[in-house]
Amino acid sequence: MHRLIKEESSYRTSSLENATREQSKEKLHMKLCSGSSHAEQILQTLNSYRQSGIFTDVVLLIDGQEFPCHRATLSANSTYFRAMFGGSLKEGHQDIISIQKISASTMSLLLDYMYGGNIVIQEDNVEDILELSDLLQISKLTDACVTFLEGQLHPCNCLGILKLADSFSITSLAEKSKRFMLEGFVEVSCHEEFLELSVKELVKYLSDEQLVVPKEEVVFEAVMRWIRHDDVTRKGALKDLLEHVRLPLLDPMYFLEKVEMDELIQDSKECIPLLHEARKYYILGSEVSSLRSRPRRFMELAEVIVVIGGCDKKGLLKLPFTDMYHPKSRQWTALSSVPGYTKSEFAACTLKNDVYISGGHINSSDVWVLSSQLNVWIKVACLHKGRWRHKMATLQGKIYAVGGFDGFYCLASMECYDTFSNSWSAVAPLLEAVSSAAVVRCLNKLYVIGGAVDDSANTDKVQCYDPEENKWTFRSPTPFYQRCINAVSLDNMIYVVGGLLSKIFCYDPRKDTWREVATLPGPLESCGVTVCGGKIYILGGRDENGEGTDKAFTFDPATGNVAQQPPLQRCTSYHGCVTVLQRVSR
Repeated sequence: MHRLIKEESSYRTSSLENATREQSKEKLHMKLCSGSSHAEQILQTLNSYRQSGIFTDVVLLIDGQEFPCHRATLSANSTYFRAMFGGSLKEGHQDIISIQKISASTMSLLLDYMYGGNIVIQEDNVEDILELSDLLQISKLTDACVTFLEGQLHPCNCLGILKLADSFSITSLAEKSKRFMLEGFVEVSCHEEFLELSVKELVKYLSDEQLVVPKEEVVFEAVMRWIRHDDVTRKGALKDLLEHVRLPLLDPMYFLEKVEMDELIQDSKECIPLLHEARKYYILGSEVSSLRSRPRRFMELAEVIVVIGGCDKKGLLKLPFTDMYHPKSRQWTALSSVPGYTKSEFAACTLKNDVYISGGHINSSDVWVLSSQLNVWIKVACLHKGRWRHKMATLQGKIYAVGGFDGFYCLASMECYDTFSNSWSAVAPLLEAVSSAAVVRCLNKLYVIGGAVDDSANTDKVQCYDPEENKWTFRSPTPFYQRCINAVSLDNMIYVVGGLLSKIFCYDPRKDTWREVATLPGPLESCGVTVCGGKIYILGGRDENGEGTDKAFTFDPATGNVAQQPPLQRCTSYHGCVTVLQRVSR
């Protein structure tokens, strides 16, 4: 028995040793994970070392105060120190490093952040913290300052924050501050920071297309408030600032009482042309084509396009619709239907923000005006001569009905309408009778471009009318022979579209020269053409198959780009197309 127990004991010992040897072949381990508490403990220890001067290897000398630090900790937090200590800069090997133009209190805050990860950013220290974190290239702290400042944006401080952002080249903060200022201009302009702007800065904001104001009176009052803050030294900038106030868009009574009667403006001879322009606009309306007569993008007043009547896709039905298009919202609004809509190929134009149409197939002499305020068509004095395929244009406050067709012959006659007497009178006839020509006002003259001279022949002649002399002259001919064309003027240049041309042509009246400026996706004729928001809108018309289209395009002379726009309400050709001002709700 004793021997048996001994053998069993020897067996167990041998088995345990074998098992131990097998386990030793595997790697035994235990992972200790202390988490963030370990890192915090290390930082706390390092911070206590810093405060006690233990193991420190560099001293920062700030504003006469010494800060013993650890190079490793500074380098771990700051790209600036990492480059200094890890590079060949002599400062990196010095025991004492002096940093200029920063305060000791701010450096103390940043060292607490570097060693402890915590900092309190508030209004009275954010600028100093931002400056130092930017210098030392501590990106997380810089970002925190930016976030804090974004949250502090207010009409009373947005301009100051904008200047701060610009000084540190913080693009995101600068853009947000500028947008805040432009969108809140009404309130921002009432605060002290606004009055401290330079002339250059103020001009920049006044000319920004993103400026949000309900009416132009707000802009004028802001400018005059800025001037009067220090009128002795600032009154010399009055003309430069008023150039960026859209005086024609002021209410006429407000202009008379607040602008013309202002003593500072009365004493400035340089401002006289700007006052003249506004007065002229009140009398002639859209004939005054300058940037100052165009509504700002976010005003309660906006340019809209009115499309009147026309023919359907097949050219058989005469359309009764009058529709108004809002380019900003891309919405259509129905207006009062066209009176006597069985007519087609009538002429349309605007005078003092009302829409006029005249004539039409066959030999109509009717003239109607659509009041933009009342949305009502009113009949006025008839033409002396019934006509269609003619055009109308406004010039010096009067409407001219030019050329056309009477069913047998092209017409050379031209009539002039006076709104005060509600009467038409004959004026000098064209040098060459034409129908379906383009007629446009530019630089105080009328231009009649191309057109048909009979059923089968077109002309390339350009006829120019001077109302002062009541006389016509020929100018340089067009590079095409076309009828069913339309023209508009923009920035003293004339643009011609239609006639089944795929090109847009430009005529410079001052140089008497022609050139191609753009290509359309396809040929069009009898399309609607008008200027709105500084761009040329080309709406509807007939294609090369003789069918009406609902397509719409814009041409931007500034860029040369042609862009497709949302379609019309329906396929339309031979329609009236004009631009008027409209009050819009926001």
